[in-house]
Formats: sequence, C-alpha cells, structure tokens
Amino acid sequence: MIVKSRFGVNCKDPTYFCAKRMNFDLADLRAFLSVADFGSLRVASEHLHLSQSALSRRIDKLESALGIKLFSRTTRKVELTTVGRAFVPRAQNVMRELDDALVGIKDTAERIAGLVTIACVPSAVGYFLPQAIQQFHASYPKVRIRLIDEYSSEVLVAVARADADFGLTYIGTQEADIAFEPLLEERFVVACPAGHPLTRKKRLTWAELAQHPYLTLAQGSGNRFLIDQALSQVETRPQWICEVRHVPALVSLVEAGLGLGVVPRLAMPPRGHASGLVSIPLEPAITRVIGLISRRGRALMPAAQLFHDMLLRSRANKDAAVEARQRSRAR
Repeated sequence: MIVKSRFGVNCKDPTYFCAKRMNFDLADLRAFLSVADFGSLRVASEHLHLSQSALSRRIDKLESALGIKLFSRTTRKVELTTVGRAFVPRAQNVMRELDDALVGIKDTAERIAGLVTIACVPSAVGYFLPQAIQQFHASYPKVRIRLIDEYSSEVLVAVARADADFGLTYIGTQEADIAFEPLLEERFVVACPAGHPLTRKKRLTWAELAQHPYLTLAQGSGNRFLIDQALSQVETRPQWICEVRHVPALVSLVEAGLGLGVVPRLAMPPRGHASGLVSIPLEPAITRVIGLISRRGRALMPAAQLFHDMLLRSRANKDAAVEARQRSRAR
C-alpha cells in the first residue's frame, strides 16, 4: 500500500522497495550496508574511502528517500533501528542480485565471438573507428574486426554482396535495398601545409586555389564526384599536377609540400598534430553526410549488431558533449 509522508510518496511497509520512491542510488545502499556491518561511521568511511561527512550525507539521502530512520546516532555510536535491521537483508538481496546480473553480462560478453567485417571509406577510418574498436575489444575480446577500406562505391558493393556486415560511407541513401543511418554532415576543406602563404586566409575560393599546385583524387571516387559537381559551377578551375586514389595519400602529399588539395574535414589531422597541416574552409561549400549502411530487411549477426550500435551511441555521445560545451559557452 502507498501512503503519503513528509518525505513524499512512500509504501506503508517501510522495508519494502517501492518503484515510486527509488530516489537514491546503489552507492547509498552500499554505504548503508557498510555502516551496518562495521557499526561505525569512521570504520565504514575508511573502508569505502570516503570522508565521514560524505558517508553521512549518503545515509541521510537514503533515509530521506525511504522516509524512515535506519540508524540511531549519537556522538559516540551508531546503531540500527528496528526498521533498519529489517531493511538490511532486503538491501543485501538488491546488491546480490546486481552482482549476479553483472556476472551474467560478463559471461555473455565472454561467450560472444566471431568476426565483424566493416567496409569503410578511408577518409572516415581515423575519426570513427580507432576508439570504437578499442572499446569494443575491451568488452568483447573474442570478436575480431576486419576493415575493408575502399572507394565509397566499393563499400556499397561490399555491403550489398554481404562481403561486409555493414558499411561506413556517404552514399547509399538512394538504394532501395540499403538502409542508411546518418551520423554527421561534414564540409570539404583545403588541405594546406604549414608555412604556406594561404594559411593566413580564413577561407578560399576555387579561383584562388587555381593559382597554386593542385592535387586531386582520381576519377571514380565518390569524393571526386562531389568535387567535380562543385567545379561544374566554377569558371576558373585548378589544373591538377598529381592524382591519387585515396584521401590519406593526398593528405600525405600535401604534408610533404607537393601542393594543395581538397579533402573531407575528417580526413585532416587534429589541431596540434606534428604535421602542422591547416584546414581552410572552401567557398562555395561542399558537404557530404557520413552514415552507416546495411542490407535492408536483413538482421545483423549479434557481434556485428553490437558494434553497429556502439558506433551510433558513440556519435550520439559526441553530439551531446558538443551541445553541452556550446551551452556552457553561452552562459
């Protein structure tokens, strides 16, 4: 039965957990059990590596949430109340069930094994995958990851033919048999070596780029297609002196000082990197949407689904962190 008290909505039996009053966390339960076991705030606080005041606050929070007094405290000692003694086995059961659940999850993770194959455009590998693979391996050490780093068109083919479990690319939104889940939209930038005169500019046009040695991506790549679309609207076009297949190779040539190139922003090294490369926004802007592709109507294998979902959560967490920083700056 649920009754009203000065602490809020509670159950008539104060030793019974009620879903409407779970306004405390497991650390509070752990603090209660420790004090109950040792019969001393000082010893319990040392055991939990907390100050006595912090431990007292946890106990107060639990008592306030339950609407009952669990301990009778004086300056010399702390003793369980009658209700507190009745609550001990219930709290122990909660902690025991949690421990059993965690062990069960760990056992499940250890049983998951196999191979997850991901097809990915090379320009997105460095941004999305290293940290995700590291975290996934820590959780599922028996699962191996295989990367197919290829053109966007090859990524699409690999997923369609089931050579890859899923893909990370920027095309596939128009394919009837392919499901596309967007992760982020990024701009193309001019990759410029450190010390180049253009590094002082806030943005560049194609006409300005045409005055310098220009490196480009080979025909047949999705990035080249997007760049050529933009160039079709430009009168003064840069003439390339060197053509490469993959974005990382183009970035390496820019770093070596061979010329300038237009690449996706994610392909550029982070600020402060030893390369010293500078990203300069290009006008008019070229953008692409990076996302996960999979075969529509076909369920992923368990290990592949876990990694797929981890990538989605990782992106959501990054978005939340960016929004939090923006709110903090606005204050």
